[in-house]
Amino acid sequence: MIMPNAYIFDAVRTPRGRGKQGGALNGVTALDLAKTVLNQIKHRNHLDTARIDDVILGCVTAVGEQGGCIARAAVLASDYNVCVPAQTINRFCASGLEAVGLAALKVMSGGSDFAIGGGVESMSRVPMLSDGGALSVDPSVYFKHGIIPQGIAADLIATHYGFTRTQCDEFALRSHVRALSAQKNNRYDASMVAVVDINGRIILDKDENVRADTTIETLAGLKPAFEMMGQNFGFDGVAIQKYPHIEKINHVHTAGNSSALADGAAAILVGSLTAGKRAGLKPKAIIKAFTSVGSDPTMMLSGPVGVTKKLLKQSKMDIQDIDLWEINEAFASVVLMMQHEFNIQPEQINVTGGSIALGHPLGATGAMLVSMVVDELHRRNLNTALITLCVAAGMGTGMIIQRC
Repeated sequence: MIMPNAYIFDAVRTPRGRGKQGGALNGVTALDLAKTVLNQIKHRNHLDTARIDDVILGCVTAVGEQGGCIARAAVLASDYNVCVPAQTINRFCASGLEAVGLAALKVMSGGSDFAIGGGVESMSRVPMLSDGGALSVDPSVYFKHGIIPQGIAADLIATHYGFTRTQCDEFALRSHVRALSAQKNNRYDASMVAVVDINGRIILDKDENVRADTTIETLAGLKPAFEMMGQNFGFDGVAIQKYPHIEKINHVHTAGNSSALADGAAAILVGSLTAGKRAGLKPKAIIKAFTSVGSDPTMMLSGPVGVTKKLLKQSKMDIQDIDLWEINEAFASVVLMMQHEFNIQPEQINVTGGSIALGHPLGATGAMLVSMVVDELHRRNLNTALITLCVAAGMGTGMIIQRC
């Protein structure tokens, strides 16, 4: 049996609000954020929602008001047909991309005509790590596998590869410069949808974290964010024990060259070509490959390297076949690592900025990267993009898409 391809018919995202008290979206629940993007998918495409076979949303801290199955709650709140099922998934920072990939696999299997993949996270209302978990509280897990906090893992990567504080700060500045340029030139507008209140008044219509006043001098003035934690709680020692060629962890990451906390949601409409024709929709991109890998849980953010190699092998492609790269900027060293490993040109990476400038709403970011790179492939008349995210506890997730 020939399996149908999975096509992207639409991609929408909210702006990313500052993920803390006082952020523009702090008064908006995760349910309302998810409802915003689901409603836009419905209205923009004049879609009979009974055609949708599943809605899959990533959400990392699925407790409190964004707990339970926030995806099913959002489907009901958006007045989708009651026949539409939904599920919430958690692959940490890659949850949004994983959700899009699972939606695609449902279509490719023939089990779904249309599926929506996406994600939502309100970090200002439901703080990161408030869900606990064995990876952080059970010594039989974290002692055995040398699990350390992500920030220290990012510093371990920087030390292992020899990335300096200046290199990380320069990359962070580039993220802000590109994001600011994208905002000013309306390059987010094709997929961006404003968050409005009950009266239709705009709460937020542009990414809130981008700072026009960021300079290399202001970045250089910030203190290392993870040095005290690494030294006082023994995490540096755990990393060095695992990687004995390293004598001392060089703590280069700060609040300025690490991803900002954020609120937001995204949704990607995926379907078969036949289903799209029946609904009168034209595809924007085709999902060529999707997969995830596990990686060392100490240097836990190295997963994008392994998943990129696996993706390229699966799709019988080379680095030269990739026109644009979306590599989540969880920390500067993660992107620098990818650039080093695959000799990627800086002009191809995160061309409209990334999570250092825009923010990282954990469960939604992966789907947001899809929306951004689909827009850029069309704007630049390019063909192929690779999207990847590092994942806590040592994983990586990636996807290759091609413009239609």
